[in-house]
Amino acid sequence: MSRQPLWLRCEKKEFERRAALTPTTAKKLIDAGFDIYVERDEQRIFDDAEYEAVGCTLVEHNSWPNAPVTTPIIGLKELPESDEPLPHTHIQFAHCYKRQAGWSSVLARFHRGGGTLYDLEFLTDDKGRRVAAFGYHAGFAGAAAGALAYAAQKKGQPLGKLEPYENEAAMVKAVKEQLGGSGKGVKALVIGALGRCGSGAVDLFRKIGLEEENILKWDMAETAKGGPFQEILDVDIFVNCIYLSSPIPHFITYDSIRAAGKERQLSVVVDVSCDTTNPHNPIPIYNVNTTFSNPTVPVEVGAGNPPLSVISIDHLPTLLPREASEQFSSDLLPSLLELPNRQTARVWVTAEELYRQKLAEAVQVEGL
Repeated sequence: MSRQPLWLRCEKKEFERRAALTPTTAKKLIDAGFDIYVERDEQRIFDDAEYEAVGCTLVEHNSWPNAPVTTPIIGLKELPESDEPLPHTHIQFAHCYKRQAGWSSVLARFHRGGGTLYDLEFLTDDKGRRVAAFGYHAGFAGAAAGALAYAAQKKGQPLGKLEPYENEAAMVKAVKEQLGGSGKGVKALVIGALGRCGSGAVDLFRKIGLEEENILKWDMAETAKGGPFQEILDVDIFVNCIYLSSPIPHFITYDSIRAAGKERQLSVVVDVSCDTTNPHNPIPIYNVNTTFSNPTVPVEVGAGNPPLSVISIDHLPTLLPREASEQFSSDLLPSLLELPNRQTARVWVTAEELYRQKLAEAVQVEGL
């Protein structure tokens, strides 16, 4: 029986240190009959030698375009913008199924090349739940970034460059230090608190010392009445962790912010969901993704009103790159083990059906 090849590409997004495959999961795939090719990458949290030690074949940095077309390419974040056709099978987060900015041009590359996209966001189990997600670490890191931005704002400063942490304990320690030893007295609201992302945000707030009554945990029941919500304006930090699947009333707006005037308590919004270019974004008070080097963007609040900033970093889990990668890759492993049978394995068949549907829409939009 022939061995299944799989090619781990490097990540080209700035500051992205995570990996879709870790040495741990790569070893398990090799033992199951896979040949794993790993691009050399100094940015990745895992050293090249860690992959080589478990039996992976190291290949040149960013050389996947020259890989055999029959070899699936796995990565995390979207590919750099280009018009080059894509003939390979790609497994990645493509951020193009919800009509985000440039979505149709991304899919047009697959149409022109004859390739296939398996979007990691839409690999689901038989109950429709994602088989692997970075949600917990996204929420955990997002809440930490929000607390850091809050601490900086209280000192009259913008939040500076964010650097990845060695582990969760180091992150918690650093955040508490910036808050003067504890988050006691800080009030936060998490929307989407029952999901993986929201639970991560709640855990971070608990670990840095927020009192339980000062962590407002909202989910669908609390938002059913429809926004905008005054309660968001009455906390220090608001963290949005929802999964947006359809249009919903806005959570907060420029009008609600300005109406609150000087009485507004809200200082920092962390949009972990980061539906920045989604036309149904429920937080329409910003329009750019922020970055680790410039983590916040100021909101236009009206003259004389207290400052408000938004964090909208779309790869927050890379603040905990090793832990987040190990958890995600471990969750993805059972589905990857079915990759040789992707023509019949439900998780892959369903993902390809969705891809074909979105591709048809893109072809129509692009006039191809």
